Amino acid sequence: MNLLTSLTAAIFISCVEMVYLLGVLIAVGFLLGVIERYSNHMLVRAFGPRGVLLTAWIGTPIHELGHLMMCFIFGHRVTRVKLLQLNSPDGTLGYVEHQYNLNSFYQQVGNFFIGLGPIFSGIGSLILGMYLLVPKAYEAFTQQIQQRIALETLDVNVLRSVGEVLFELCKSLFSFENLISPSFWLFIVIAISISSHIALSRPDIRNSAKGLQIIFILLVLFNIAGKILHIDSYGLVVRIAEYNAYLLAFSGIAILFSLITLAVSFILAKVKGA
Repeated sequence: MNLLTSLTAAIFISCVEMVYLLGVLIAVGFLLGVIERYSNHMLVRAFGPRGVLLTAWIGTPIHELGHLMMCFIFGHRVTRVKLLQLNSPDGTLGYVEHQYNLNSFYQQVGNFFIGLGPIFSGIGSLILGMYLLVPKAYEAFTQQIQQRIALETLDVNVLRSVGEVLFELCKSLFSFENLISPSFWLFIVIAISISSHIALSRPDIRNSAKGLQIIFILLVLFNIAGKILHIDSYGLVVRIAEYNAYLLAFSGIAILFSLITLAVSFILAKVKGA
């Protein structure tokens, strides 16, 4: 009975740790997917079935480069890559095909991060674009991160701090100086294109689920080992998960521009439908 109780406790604690470690990332991916689905629906209403292609030129290669980057990091063998294809019979705009060693836990865990690769490449590209094209907004954003965000357990205070960072970013981004600057509008076009294709496809989600299963099994084994060795495995995981404050702040950029994309798509659909 003690063995069963210990195993049950390890499984429960592992579930909680999964939420701490990966919950924000999964939630961001889900939210971006919902916003993107509505945005693309509006673009189709405005421009027809090929309306999504207006943003695919930039957004799809960035999306696929996220998968490709994670394949290299986790040692997967890339067999085929198509960063952009506009005439696919099934509507697939791009893909990365890869293989991995089933005996390698590292490569199996990699499936999770490969599936979520577009979130990392999308956020990174938005930050790079801001740095190059609207540097004052980038400086304001990084200053707010330094002043308001710290390594800490995710709670209401962290959410409030992230909201304040994004509010200050909006103020600096949509300043009069930027609104009359060509580089600002170039950045907006690029940001909308990236945000329109940052979310995960169904194959991406299925691939991530494979890695998520392995991560969960490893957490269970880690917690069992911690129990045997009298190590506070739960406390250690919670400390590691303090990175979520920064992850949420940077993810906020992708959510912000996805919402801007949704607003622009909605306006275009209304104008075209009028």
